[in-house]
Amino acid sequence: MRVSNMLGLISLTLAPAAAGQQPERYTVAGDEIAIYNLAGSVTIEPGTGGATVLVTRGGPAAGRLKVAQGQIDGRGTLRLIYPADRVLYRGLERGSSTELRVRADGTFGDHDRHDSEDDHEHDHDRDEEGRRVRISGAGDGLEAHADLRIQLPAGRRASVYLAVGKLSVANVDGRLAIDAHSAPVSATGTRGSLAIDVGSGPGTVTGARGDLSVDTGSGPVEVSRFEGTALLVDTGSGEVTVSDAKGEQISIDTGSGDIRLTGGSAPRISLETGSGGVTADLRVDPTSLTVETGSGNIAVTAPGTLGAEVEIETSSGDIETDFPLQVTRHSREHLVGRIGDGRGKIAIETGSGDVRLLRRAS
Repeated sequence: MRVSNMLGLISLTLAPAAAGQQPERYTVAGDEIAIYNLAGSVTIEPGTGGATVLVTRGGPAAGRLKVAQGQIDGRGTLRLIYPADRVLYRGLERGSSTELRVRADGTFGDHDRHDSEDDHEHDHDRDEEGRRVRISGAGDGLEAHADLRIQLPAGRRASVYLAVGKLSVANVDGRLAIDAHSAPVSATGTRGSLAIDVGSGPGTVTGARGDLSVDTGSGPVEVSRFEGTALLVDTGSGEVTVSDAKGEQISIDTGSGDIRLTGGSAPRISLETGSGGVTADLRVDPTSLTVETGSGNIAVTAPGTLGAEVEIETSSGDIETDFPLQVTRHSREHLVGRIGDGRGKIAIETGSGDVRLLRRAS
């Protein structure tokens, strides 16, 4: 049940002449906060004291936007409310558009997966609550947006929702969840936990420490210099590139696209793509390594100290390894054996493609 504290609701409407000239400053109270905006650029950076949001309006109709605050579902919120079912945002490419359902209080998303579109109309059954809003890069509609600068103190738990535009995070320490409908998301130097959920758009994360999860419906993902407990990447369609990643677990899953892992250091590694090649360069011996592709070549490079029970399978392709291997079962398509002390477990499978398990040169 959604509960709003109406006494905490603040609605401001600026005259059109003042729109977009000076940023408006708001403080969002609460140990856990949520911020919602349909269109614009969002930057998230460290702050002190209370969580602060600087709102800069843009577009000829920016004065019609309302800013609302108050408690919803136990979270302090700030919401940009767009009083229209059609929104024109010049930041989108001409011919591009996206649709989503927006509740009367300006909230949307909340872990529901919405469809995004470029010149296509899709329906979604999981979020029937709220009105349907279409945001386009050209044509008719309320031409207004809001750019947000969010300042978060250390340790704060925050969720940020953006429909279209772009979002960037730098040097934030806390528990941050980002839900972008159709927008590129980039993050640098985060600490704590970071969860990125993008319907359509690329995700780039550099220098994250802690727990990191990146989930995209479509779009490439790039992660570099990660150190933490778990790195989880899941994309419906798009290549995934991870370099210099160190943790307890690395899991990468893409429906379609290549996977490249360079400098992976984790005892548990899982790499899976429905269609695409997989390249993995491991810095330490894994206790569990699973690599799978429906169609594509697989190449795994590991330290010379590798010890594991190994099972490799390809329906159409060659199997190659330069590790000393005690073979227990072998056919053209299937190989089972043991490398070294056999402490770990390695399972590699491709529906169509070559498999190479190679020793790193010292």
